[in-house]
Amino acid sequence: MPDSSVFSFPSSLSAASTVTIVALCHNHAPFLREALDSIRAQTYPHLEVWLVDDASTDGSPEILREYAARNPTWHLLLLPENVGNCRAFNTAFFQSKGEFVIDFATDDVLLPARVAQQVAQFQAVAPEVGVVYSNCELIDEAGHSLGLHHRPDGAGQLQPVPASGWVFAEVLRRYFISTPTMMMRRACLESLGGYDETLAYEDFDFWVRASRDWQFQYLDAVTTRKRKHPRSMSAKAYQRHDPYLASTIRVCDKALDLARTYAERAALATRLRWELRKSLRHRHAAQGRALYDLLRQTGHATTLDHLLGQLARLPLG
Repeated sequence: MPDSSVFSFPSSLSAASTVTIVALCHNHAPFLREALDSIRAQTYPHLEVWLVDDASTDGSPEILREYAARNPTWHLLLLPENVGNCRAFNTAFFQSKGEFVIDFATDDVLLPARVAQQVAQFQAVAPEVGVVYSNCELIDEAGHSLGLHHRPDGAGQLQPVPASGWVFAEVLRRYFISTPTMMMRRACLESLGGYDETLAYEDFDFWVRASRDWQFQYLDAVTTRKRKHPRSMSAKAYQRHDPYLASTIRVCDKALDLARTYAERAALATRLRWELRKSLRHRHAAQGRALYDLLRQTGHATTLDHLLGQLARLPLG
């Protein structure tokens, strides 16, 4: 695996390839300085930085003001009320200009060559590639390593297996992309109208809609440190008041409309089957019924799926 710490960008890269980094903060004060310092440490020079605070209450705005003052080319948006990731990102994205875009949560860390590596990868692939993503190191709240997102198994195959090219069916079937590692082509995001602001989270919806018409490319390098902690979005999944499950169901409904082939509908059925089981295990009966209805519409529901659909109609307590 390439060592991202020693990468330098080739002189053939166009100076016009500006990269927009939208740094999204909501109560990230303990991690914020490390995150912002990792932007300053990038080896790629053509950056447009937007600092966006989504109504933090922990002192984050003061830190952001400090960094904006020290970096006068950076843009600062302090939102007066909490609007959620999707709308907060769009607020900056639609004012930005970069040819490529990084959605950067400020509890994570960019490795120094991150931007340079991904711009070089975009320069090497077809214009139909809308996303370059990579491997990442998982870290805990204190910054200690928890291993890699894509890890080699006994046969040397990375798990989860990365996919490149036309990945729509793979995106429907399974989770394999580490969201914080993505660099997106502006034209791709613009073609989608940015993030869907009616949703509680952005990545699954973006993957589904983008991969229908754009290729994805995996870069075999560790470019990012992704922090896992109890306040992260992923930690809230399937909890009693999970704010994200309804959005997942809505995205699956969109995917059903976008799926064109037998194989794509089968891939979506695999995802829906997994979500249905998770919902029932956590006693989300209403959401289980919605997922079963979508699964039935794919034409790939099994006898066991029908039994689980009946279970979803019983009071689960």
